[in-house]
Amino acid sequence: MNKDNNPLVRVVRGIDCFSEVTGRAISWLTLAMVLVTFVIVVMRYLFNVGNVAVQESVIYMHSFVFLLGAAYTLKHDGHVRVDIIYRPLSERGKAWVNLFGNLFMLMPVCIFFLWVSWDYVAASWAIKEASQEAGGIPFRYILKTAQIAMPILIIIQGIGELLRDLLVIAGKAHLVVEQEPMV
Repeated sequence: MNKDNNPLVRVVRGIDCFSEVTGRAISWLTLAMVLVTFVIVVMRYLFNVGNVAVQESVIYMHSFVFLLGAAYTLKHDGHVRVDIIYRPLSERGKAWVNLFGNLFMLMPVCIFFLWVSWDYVAASWAIKEASQEAGGIPFRYILKTAQIAMPILIIIQGIGELLRDLLVIAGKAHLVVEQEPMV
């Protein structure tokens, strides 16, 4: 079967592309954090001026980078792993470990995060929660929404990883070749 006609390959590539695009987009917040932090320092030490909302924006950006960039990190296998057992395994052996880890650890933890965060985020939206600081950012509920977006993004990428592992186990790893996203 031509790799472009395989529906699993198309789904894996589509999910990978989605995670790649969202990860690269969110990564720009790291540059924004540096620039905003520079502005904060200049304002404070050269002009003796402070701005709570600008300072809080760095916290928001930092949170978004870690919460919304987690799926991108999963896609690039950048999470911490104990490689004593994993490293010497064959590609199929690694796929089996990844498959079980995905099904019995990653997915349940993400579903649990969704479950425990849902009411917390919904309550924040219900009152349109704002910063407790005078002059702070009035959209704390958007920041809290990232607690729901993170597990959703990880579940989506986890499905892609699960399908990739199934292709490797089935001996069709050659069908899913890493490619650059069409951005």
